[in-house]
Amino acid sequence: MESQNNQIPPTQNPHPHQPFPQSQSSAPPPSFLAKVVSQVKSNLIFKSKWAELNGAVGDLGTYIPIVVALTLSRDLNLGTTLIFTGVYNIITGAIYGVPMPVQPMKAIAATALANPDFGVPEIMASGILTGGILLVLGVTGLMKLVYKFIPLCVVRGIQLAQGLSFALTAVKYIKKVQNLPKSKALGERHWFGLDGLVLAIVCTCFIVLVNGSGEEYHQRSEGEADTDVGSNNDVEGKPSRKARWRKIIASLHSAFLIFVLGVILAFIRKPKIVHEIKFGPSPMEVVKISRHAWKEGFIKGAIPQLPLSILNSVVAVCKLSNDLFPEMDFSATSLSVTVGLMNVLGSWFGAMPSCHGAGGLAGQYKFGGRSGGCVALLGTAKLVLGLVLGTSLVTILNQFPVGVLGVLLLFAGIELAMCARDMNTKGESFVMLICTAVSLVGSSAALGFVVGMVVYLLLCMRKLGRDKPASMI
Repeated sequence: MESQNNQIPPTQNPHPHQPFPQSQSSAPPPSFLAKVVSQVKSNLIFKSKWAELNGAVGDLGTYIPIVVALTLSRDLNLGTTLIFTGVYNIITGAIYGVPMPVQPMKAIAATALANPDFGVPEIMASGILTGGILLVLGVTGLMKLVYKFIPLCVVRGIQLAQGLSFALTAVKYIKKVQNLPKSKALGERHWFGLDGLVLAIVCTCFIVLVNGSGEEYHQRSEGEADTDVGSNNDVEGKPSRKARWRKIIASLHSAFLIFVLGVILAFIRKPKIVHEIKFGPSPMEVVKISRHAWKEGFIKGAIPQLPLSILNSVVAVCKLSNDLFPEMDFSATSLSVTVGLMNVLGSWFGAMPSCHGAGGLAGQYKFGGRSGGCVALLGTAKLVLGLVLGTSLVTILNQFPVGVLGVLLLFAGIELAMCARDMNTKGESFVMLICTAVSLVGSSAALGFVVGMVVYLLLCMRKLGRDKPASMI
């Protein structure tokens, strides 16, 4: 019997009416849904739990002042803003797999704070119109052309201007007492106190001690923290005192600890805020936008915001993301689409118009953010706070030490400005610095962009017909 069975050819089915049994090699490929779920899980995995937690609060220096100011002065629905921006954070973290920030649109916020007649309907109209235009640019592929033809030196000029602007604002927050709702300085800040200069200086020194200039401990994952300790071991093979000291410093999480300190000080400064907190989400309603609000929103809000969104929220973020995460592939089209969808959907319900921002990305990277889980964690915290506390959370944030916010904003701005250090030729540096100077003096990224492009084209025309390399200009 065994010999008869061995005579059956291997390719012949001994039971012709039954199919061959399925083998592992012939298993069907994973479905599209399974691939998406696997990619999302990969994007949300923490590179280092504590470092990601630290990086999650690295963007709050720009987020909190703008949102608090608009909530107090223009009756912005803080609860709705927290819920929507929290969802945005979670979705963008799952899509991109990096700490892609969600920040308020600064030009629209500046217009609202400077103009008392620019209320919530006008703010939301500005966000919807800006988002709609960005969505069209992304879907049609026009944003890809914009990204392709803008030279790197001009983008670096915009980044340097934005970073220095953040840093100058941060110094103002640290040096002078601020009225955030009115965006006014009220005089010199006292040296001592729960929001004094000494506190801000101590926080600054603490961040420098822990994070250095940005290339040291915060870039390591938990598994890499001890890789070089072996070279600093003593004779018995135990870590030396220097190695133990470095490990202790690497375990500290400066931005998170400083933020927690600020929350504690907020309760100490005004203990009665405990009684002002109301639990439960704020009521969410569709904003009624009149024809006049659409007109004002387009002229005063969308037109100034569009150049900044295109340059700093899409082009600059795309280039900075490729610099910080060269192994990832970022598309200006996808960034434009996500910014557009965020505002076309959320602004109808009163959520602050939002976008990505190179400064926020630099800040979160500075303090250790390396994955999409970083912003997803921040988004979850926003979502919980929006559902549990709603608009009453502003009573706590209004007591948050402004000097401490200034410290976080200072390092976010410096990290963004340091991206401009890769200009290798004199010609590139020349264009970048002109673009930066015009942007800062004119208070307009769009004006700086136009002047930078003109200077760049003039230099290109000057090179025509010459044999000299670009570095000789």
